[in-house]
Amino acid sequence: MLAMRCDRWTVLVVGLAALLALPVLTVFVTALQPAGAVWRHLADTVLADYVLNSVALMIGVGAGTLLIGVPTAWLTAVCEFPGRRWFEWALLLPMAIPAYIIAYTYTGLLDFAGPVQALLRETFGWSRQDYGFPEIRLLPGAALMLALVLYPYVYLLARAAFLEQSAAMLEVSRSLGAGPWRRFLTVTLPLARPALIAGVTLAQMEALADYGAVQYFGVSTFTTGIFRVWFGMNDAAAAAQLATLLLLFVFTLLVFERLSRRQARFHHTGQRSQRPARLRLQGRWRWLAVGACLIPLLGGFLIPAGQLAIWAWRTAPGMLDQRFLHLAANSLLLAGGTALLILLLAVLLGYGQRLRPHPLVRLAVRSAGLGYAVPGTVIAIGVLLPLAAIDRTVDGWARAWFGGSTGLLLSGTLIALLFAYCARFLPVALHSVEAGLTRIRPSMDDAARALGSTPHAVLWRVHLPVLRGSLLTALLLAFVDVLKELPAALILRPFNFNTLAVRTYELAADERLADSATFALAIVLAGIGPVILLSQTISQARPGHDPLP
Repeated sequence: MLAMRCDRWTVLVVGLAALLALPVLTVFVTALQPAGAVWRHLADTVLADYVLNSVALMIGVGAGTLLIGVPTAWLTAVCEFPGRRWFEWALLLPMAIPAYIIAYTYTGLLDFAGPVQALLRETFGWSRQDYGFPEIRLLPGAALMLALVLYPYVYLLARAAFLEQSAAMLEVSRSLGAGPWRRFLTVTLPLARPALIAGVTLAQMEALADYGAVQYFGVSTFTTGIFRVWFGMNDAAAAAQLATLLLLFVFTLLVFERLSRRQARFHHTGQRSQRPARLRLQGRWRWLAVGACLIPLLGGFLIPAGQLAIWAWRTAPGMLDQRFLHLAANSLLLAGGTALLILLLAVLLGYGQRLRPHPLVRLAVRSAGLGYAVPGTVIAIGVLLPLAAIDRTVDGWARAWFGGSTGLLLSGTLIALLFAYCARFLPVALHSVEAGLTRIRPSMDDAARALGSTPHAVLWRVHLPVLRGSLLTALLLAFVDVLKELPAALILRPFNFNTLAVRTYELAADERLADSATFALAIVLAGIGPVILLSQTISQARPGHDPLP
């Protein structure tokens, strides 16, 4: 076992990691309080609905993302058909649309006053009583909306796994008489099983974390329940207890994903540097492949983005005013500043772990990465409780000694929001930095240290220039995640501060869907660039290397 050196780097890494893990730990500690009247009321009335709806949403989103993500990943990775190169990156575009925006858009398209039902009435001369139309604002509708924007998680990891598979193994299975479908079911799919489970787990965690879509559709889940208890009943302990139950769901998914990965023993054999020859689809199969890739792209991006563009074209003259520019500046400056802060923290933690690879340091860094698995609602509560306690303590001390109030120094300010964003999205940048550091040989560090460089100089002169690609990718992904985040901003933003995401939610909640389109479209356009960059990273990855940042 490595001896632990208690120097500045060790203290810095462990201290930062403990600070970033504080929100999750706070929720657990607060939930240990005795159950009050609010909790007993929840348990007697709506808790069962929260559990059942959350489980049903997980199952629906998991099945939907698998049904969309796996076939499209296999077609673009293994087959050759018209438009394949375009679909490779285009199928990731739904990642640029937040779930709450696609929910608002389809509601406006499919409700009674929307263009779809209006066209039916005009075409066939029907009245409202002459036809039935499925209601989208139900649990199945919410699962479908979430699946349309979350399937890229499965597609991204599944395609990377398919691209890494050995040509020799597939050739052996073909020489034994296995056709394309049998090879897919018996060889390709089992080899990709860990990646598929990881992708589905990510999608299900995002579904559990969603607030805007399920709240707008009237589906009672843990996230909507936490908001109601926090704002409607003003009970922090009951909200924390609900959040703890939600965390149990999340951690169950994480444990299942880890166990499934550990139990998988499907090894590659043969030469992995050679990719299999693409299967050229002929006749109707090539057009079926085009349809299979085009349908999720239409449903997840082209139709909602097109409807947003139509609404924005109509309403933009009234929306593009000084207030819009102020909201855009708030969102861009907040996302940009937070992304830079997250990147700095990721570099410090990743490099500190490389310098001091003690088990305690590694455990601390892993604990700092819990935030991405935790919904923004839970993170916000975990941030607000300790900061509010600090504010009350400082205010009480100021009143006792100076006879004046200090007000809100931390809670209710941008400091709380920045803290929540860093705790929530640090793993996005940390994973990218760690992946980049693993590609730098330790001999480069040793050579620089032998020439008299300090650890700080090695980081500045050696690692950062080599890590430019990984750092840029981490910065862009963190920027887009912060720009789209809704629950934490709703709870923690200052009273005089608003963002594009919050304004989109406010307008849609007031049924002003067309008016919200300009703000929603600005968020979507900001997310397209990083999505395309991520797709190019996968396509250019060599077999045997991690294609993800």
